[in-house]
Amino acid sequence: MKIYKKGITHGGKFHADDVFATALLKKLYPDFTVTRVISVPDSIPDDTVVYDIGRGRFDHHQNDTSERENGIRYAAFGLLWKEYGALACGSENIQQKLDSCFVQKIDDSDNNGTHDSVSMVISSYNPSWDSDESSDNAFDKAVSMAADILNNLINYELGSERAKEEVSLAYNKMHNKTVILERFAPFKSVLAETDAVFVIYPSNRGGYNIQCIPVSAENNESKLPFPESWCGKEGEDLQSESGYKSIRFVHKSGFIASANEFEEAVKIAADLVQSM
Repeated sequence: MKIYKKGITHGGKFHADDVFATALLKKLYPDFTVTRVISVPDSIPDDTVVYDIGRGRFDHHQNDTSERENGIRYAAFGLLWKEYGALACGSENIQQKLDSCFVQKIDDSDNNGTHDSVSMVISSYNPSWDSDESSDNAFDKAVSMAADILNNLINYELGSERAKEEVSLAYNKMHNKTVILERFAPFKSVLAETDAVFVIYPSNRGGYNIQCIPVSAENNESKLPFPESWCGKEGEDLQSESGYKSIRFVHKSGFIASANEFEEAVKIAADLVQSM
């Protein structure tokens, strides 16, 4: 793999595209430094990558820019992610997943001006019209934030990958369509496509959470939501309505509840499954 020590991107106003492209390169090459310019020098050293300017391999302003099968055109971040995302994640699966749920939104925002909250936040780092702050200094701040976001996304997905084995083992011991986890672990990608209906795990607020499993990994609709009459209630009102002594809370959307006692959490789930 080619090692880049330096980068060249455009100066002036920055966007999420060039900011996240820089954050990715800094993740790959810890000593990476970037120079922001108005025009690309005639001579580029071998250890320098040019992106989002210059109409080269990692630019997207030329007429023949490439696009994905779904029609979303690549911007600089997407082009670099396509080339180096698997290396940054350590996984082609995570690379593709993050491209679908995150990178494409940044690319589409830069190419077409579509509304994207992350792109909007990054753009807000640009100095205001009457500020004395240099654009390069503001760019560095935005890159620092983007690096945190990118690292968190990757680490979350890596954690989800590690969770699959633990959740699968718990599923193999399932009873009454309810999976018991000794600790919370991301479970949706494993359990959504199974016959499991509830998952129970210790709550970080004490007691136990009873969570409804969604109908699919892409659709958060619960297979079996909690009764509507329970939703949004807590404490004695909920206990009186439900008939369970240790239940303490049901979310107003009906996808999760909590109970103080493990045995009763299991009974709540079992009774609801029995009523299906």
